[in-house]
Amino acid sequence: MGKSSMPSFTSSDVLKDLQLEGLKWTVCHAYGGSGFYKKKLDEAGVRPEDIKSLDDLERLPFTTARDLQEGYPFPLLSVPFEEVVRIHASSGTTGRRKVLCYTRKDIEDWTRFFARCYEMAGLSTEDRVQIAVGYGVWTAGISFQMGCEAFGAMAIPAGPGNLDMQCQFLVDFQSTVMCCTASMGLLMAEEVNRRGLRDKINLKKMIFGSERSSDAMRKRIGELLDLEHMFDIPGMTELYGPGTGLDCAYHTGIHYWADYYILEILDPETLRPVPEGETGEMIVTTLRKEAAPLIRYRTRDLTRLIPGECPCGSILPRHDRLLGRSDDMFIFRAVNIYPGQIDHVLSGIEGIGSEYQVHLERKPDGKDYMTLKLERDHGVESAQDPVLIKVVGEEIKKQIMVSASVEVWDYGSLPRSERKSKRVFDNREE
Repeated sequence: MGKSSMPSFTSSDVLKDLQLEGLKWTVCHAYGGSGFYKKKLDEAGVRPEDIKSLDDLERLPFTTARDLQEGYPFPLLSVPFEEVVRIHASSGTTGRRKVLCYTRKDIEDWTRFFARCYEMAGLSTEDRVQIAVGYGVWTAGISFQMGCEAFGAMAIPAGPGNLDMQCQFLVDFQSTVMCCTASMGLLMAEEVNRRGLRDKINLKKMIFGSERSSDAMRKRIGELLDLEHMFDIPGMTELYGPGTGLDCAYHTGIHYWADYYILEILDPETLRPVPEGETGEMIVTTLRKEAAPLIRYRTRDLTRLIPGECPCGSILPRHDRLLGRSDDMFIFRAVNIYPGQIDHVLSGIEGIGSEYQVHLERKPDGKDYMTLKLERDHGVESAQDPVLIKVVGEEIKKQIMVSASVEVWDYGSLPRSERKSKRVFDNREE
């Protein structure tokens, strides 16, 4: 690998100075280049020269996914079109796709901090990185590849799916790292074992993006493949794409690149800061993004800041793995529930596998009912089902305060996915 892509600053004061400089630049750049942002800032009564400290961040208006969709096809554009060298789009699960433009410098910055992810994961130029994420208009494939090549490791741009090819590449190319969703990681782990390939491959690490992975799922993948490390890589199209942070080898939280964006954790209802260590919504403000800067963008992702210093010694701050999205929340018998809470409960129970589904239905009596379908762990006998049903039901009741019917299925009988696994099936009629 060439020059390190890690930041050179050595104190939080230097980082704050850098963030203030970037915040001033972003507000000035957006105000001068985007009619949308000029209108928003004028309505909020804020001009670029008003930004004198990081505390002034609170004076800035929020930007939302709706703003991106209403501004389709080129929302938040703050540079002339001739400076745009690429576009990417979100998967568009609700409404119009969110399309983001990139300048040449945006691409260079993104590549540089993505290379930082591979460095933090402890890779070297001898590593061979099998990139099994989506290519195309999505941000995933090309960014994993750009970062890998800039870092200096060998990129194997496999794309998602095609288990025959993925297994062949693991054996023939002796890939040492695989980048994929956690769901595909489980699928690959089970497939490698089913085919008896574990002793024929050289896989040491997996980097998971795109979805929350439960502790139970990660434990199962690690056992099946005898991995040294599994890393989480966050990323959304609006904030460049994947690569905006990574957990280090101590796995105490995701170090995020605070020299490229400011992260606030706010209460999604009051939009006021929550105490450090408490869960809230991620709000991001970019510091260097040219084509489509973000000013206090509401991500809807839920996480918490992790206080204190990481054992690795990095000065970069940390946030936790994502609990879920504020719009993933479902209400069951007046209780607000996030899928991540169910993940957390199930991960702490011995004898059950990593795959589960939540089914919600409204019966003729007018009441809502929850059925939790889960697998017993590999090697666990069906004679244990009554015990598992009792323990899971009790823990769900104790920790989430709702009652659920529990069904235990054979290991491997719930569907696997090469992309994100669907967990919640809400069949209640409005």
